[in-house]
Amino acid sequence: MRFNKKWIDTWVPNTLSADELSDMITMAGLEVDTVSPVCGEFDKVVVGKVVECFNHPDSDHLHVTKVDAGTGELLQIVCGAPNCREGLKVAVSLVGAKLPGITIKAAKLRGVDSCGMLCSYAELGMAEESDGIIELPDDAPIGMDVHEYMQLDDSAIEVDLTTNRPDCLGIRGLAREVGVLLNTDVNEPEFKNVTPSCEDIFPVEVKAPEACPRYLCRIIHGVNQKAKSPLWMTERLRRCGIRSVSPIVDVTNYVMLELCQPLHSFDLNNLNEKIIVRMAQEGEKLTLLSGDEVALKPDTLVIADAKGPVALAGIFGGLNSGINDATTDVLLEAAFFSPVAIKGRAREYGLNTDASHRYERGVDPFVQRLAMERATDLLLQIAGGVAGPINGVEHENLLPEYAPIPLRRDRLAKVLGKRIDDDEVFNILSRLDLNPTKTADGFTATSPSFRFDIAIEEDLIEEVARIHGYNNIENRLPVSDLYMTHEAEHVVKDRRIRDVMTDNGYLEAITYSFTDPKVLSVFDDAHPLMLTSPISSEMSAMRTTLLASLAVVAKYNVNRQQKRVRLFENGLRYIIDKDAENGVRQEAMLAGICVGDNDDELWNIKSRQVDFFDIKGTVEAVLSLTADPKAFKWVRTQSKFLHPGQGADLYLNGRKVGVVGMLHPLAQKALGFKQSVGVFEIEKSAIITRKIPLYAPVSKFPSVRRDFAFVLNKGVEAGSVVDMIKGLSPIIKEVRVFDVFEDASLGDKRSLALGVIFQDPDRTLEDSAVEDLANKIVSGVKQNFDGDLRA
Repeated sequence: MRFNKKWIDTWVPNTLSADELSDMITMAGLEVDTVSPVCGEFDKVVVGKVVECFNHPDSDHLHVTKVDAGTGELLQIVCGAPNCREGLKVAVSLVGAKLPGITIKAAKLRGVDSCGMLCSYAELGMAEESDGIIELPDDAPIGMDVHEYMQLDDSAIEVDLTTNRPDCLGIRGLAREVGVLLNTDVNEPEFKNVTPSCEDIFPVEVKAPEACPRYLCRIIHGVNQKAKSPLWMTERLRRCGIRSVSPIVDVTNYVMLELCQPLHSFDLNNLNEKIIVRMAQEGEKLTLLSGDEVALKPDTLVIADAKGPVALAGIFGGLNSGINDATTDVLLEAAFFSPVAIKGRAREYGLNTDASHRYERGVDPFVQRLAMERATDLLLQIAGGVAGPINGVEHENLLPEYAPIPLRRDRLAKVLGKRIDDDEVFNILSRLDLNPTKTADGFTATSPSFRFDIAIEEDLIEEVARIHGYNNIENRLPVSDLYMTHEAEHVVKDRRIRDVMTDNGYLEAITYSFTDPKVLSVFDDAHPLMLTSPISSEMSAMRTTLLASLAVVAKYNVNRQQKRVRLFENGLRYIIDKDAENGVRQEAMLAGICVGDNDDELWNIKSRQVDFFDIKGTVEAVLSLTADPKAFKWVRTQSKFLHPGQGADLYLNGRKVGVVGMLHPLAQKALGFKQSVGVFEIEKSAIITRKIPLYAPVSKFPSVRRDFAFVLNKGVEAGSVVDMIKGLSPIIKEVRVFDVFEDASLGDKRSLALGVIFQDPDRTLEDSAVEDLANKIVSGVKQNFDGDLRA
């Protein structure tokens, strides 16, 4: 928000300099970016009058003028401005005047003497470019210094407002803030209610009341578009960064800056039958004032007439109904649009307007009628006309409501570290228009309609702190009580998971919860939750898997010549679930990705790419934290993004809780990787509970090992064979796969070598017992897997 200090001074008289005012509002939370003069440095520029103006004898565009500058004699000045004419009051720089980048001297222009210069806004450092010389009002006193006449001893202040303070996007809101900080009254200008001079109204129908609870309009006939906006108005607009265009446009811009209420004006003669506020329909198009045609989306609120859309509500007007030089009859609009209905829509159409900037942050829902009256009064003063009554549609029940908010004095003192006197707190809340009342334990306040950001007790505490002054709150070292934390032995802490991952060479990544839907589709067919106002199209979907985010980060690092990338993340995924709260189920996940070389380059280690067993080993290290890794079961993967021969689904108690493996070549190509990529993702709920180890004595009796080599079909999983053997007897303590042999001589079979260890904790095993179990193993493999002992 850009404003000039003199405008604020008319609302809140003060003796502060521009820098002092900037420091004060910055410390109150309204950060000032720049403070700059409203004009360049110049001197000897006075008000003059063009007494004569005729064409230069040796030029087709220059004029020779006789100018009365109050010096006692007429000055002959050659001027090339197209708007130079007899009788015009102008800004005259005298001989010897110093302007930005130039000193005025007496000269001859194509043989004609010129003693001075008629100045434009650009030549005085008041604008970047100008179409002609400055035209001053007819009552400007000849010979008066332009600095004094235009009150150029002023500063423009640029405030970088946060999104929670839309009330300060207008002079009225800034003046309130300054008044509170100076503990002085705000002198609002007199806002007159215009008495209608005719009974003409334009019908209004609101079909989207939730998006537009209030829509007001007013007809004004006979407006003179050729009238000139007064200098005080055009100067205030200029100093706030807005160029003067025409009376209608200037008035709507002025009221927007003054009251923070955007207005829109239609050419009444180009509207058909009635105004309809509704959502856009599929296939509708609108040509904007800029000349660009946009295809409207169904979630866009539009202002339409009987034939179709005439404006994007709260954003931009349409060309066909816009104001032009021939406009005489105007329909003024003042509306309250819900911030939710406007937010993000301007960006979707590649637009960014002053109106959308305010509407999407929120405007005062009760200022529309005041803004309409103010705009009508100004327009009638400047351009004449006949105004009709204000009419429209209002849904009071859909306007924002403000509930009382408690403020406890003890809570206030605890948060601020300082106890502020009750009378001062009450005074601060009163000056902020919070309508406070005293209670037994503090205060109760109600947010005014122009403050969307005050809803809870902490908001009130912040308001008291910033008005009291952060510099007035003493610096204190924080004091807190220390307690021994109670950690349950069965809970696996996040720090232990992080330690295991970093021990395995992984670095922790923290990524956004939203990602590229195209990347997400590589990993998951589920329809993600889409953002209504995304930062970009690459961050428009809530992730259903952490792997999508990690893949983007890994690819970014690989593209920057990182040969070995290992990343993991603890985070949430978001699944659409109608049974969940708000329709979205949030699940904590642990995910990892490894790309490139398995080890750093060393002379004694042979370089190789990561493989399935590398990523599986990392997951097994994580599962070991549960002290019950045998409870998990590895099953050949059904996930489309994993290589079918190098991927596994992880099950716990019959429920799938994770995936591990190498990316499928098609998925790898879709993500842009040329190297092998290993990934895993596990539900945190499956690994955060630890089996508490129980003491058991070590057996005093020796163990016995028997080795078996079975010939099995290649489709038989080794894990299934191991599980079957372990279930035959409690004295089978361990089954180890120590060799897998495949050869053409075996055809579609392979040899699986197993080492089985037997041990009884109570006695020494006899050969007969071991032999009996060995026979059971052979018969069990034969019966369950059609496997034979290898000869």
